[in-house]
Amino acid sequence: MNLKFLEDIGLNRTEAKVYLALIEAGPSRAGFITRKAGVHRRNVYDAIEMLIQKGLVSYIKENNIRLYSAVEPSRLLEITKEKEQNVKSILPELESKFNFIHSKNETVFYRGKQALKSIFDDQINEGKEVLVIGASPNAKDIVKYYFPRYDNERKRKNIKVKAIFTGKTDYKIPLSEIKYLPKEFNSPSATNIYGNKVAIILWTEEPIAILINQKEIADSYRNYFELLWKTAKN
Repeated sequence: MNLKFLEDIGLNRTEAKVYLALIEAGPSRAGFITRKAGVHRRNVYDAIEMLIQKGLVSYIKENNIRLYSAVEPSRLLEITKEKEQNVKSILPELESKFNFIHSKNETVFYRGKQALKSIFDDQINEGKEVLVIGASPNAKDIVKYYFPRYDNERKRKNIKVKAIFTGKTDYKIPLSEIKYLPKEFNSPSATNIYGNKVAIILWTEEPIAILINQKEIADSYRNYFELLWKTAKN
């Protein structure tokens, strides 16, 4: 068994070695565990005590000598479930604090493809119409496989898109209206407006974005979009 697996569920390396030694050896004295696990005797006692507290080791006394045994390995699964439940129990408080702070943050900087997906996930969470200025036809290639899922979620929540492209695209965008500006307006950057937020995205192989959360700025960009929409062509 990989020691790292046991460490991943919360055991330190010494505890993992002691537990594996007991799994392999069966009921054993501390001295034997020391040799079997290759751990200093003092550390073995500390590890055993922690394993007992975690419900992974038990002991019996024979002639006033303790024999330690590993508990049924299915207990490991129970530990992971307990950890999950503990996380779930504090999630509401953590999310409340996160959302409070996040709502006060007016500007957030993103770098990289994975980080960029957070903006589009945020659009789904907002559930409001998305306006796009300078939509890049290359965006779907930069974050491959993501946009089909994004579009499916938009359809599920009936989130519409109005986009102004600077070049023709063969990518079919559901729930969308699309218009075009002349090619001389072409740019690798795009602006997404939704709710009270504006995301300015530079669509390069290593994309970057700035997300501004401020109603006045979003309204200003929305007015600018409407002006461009009137002049753009179908």
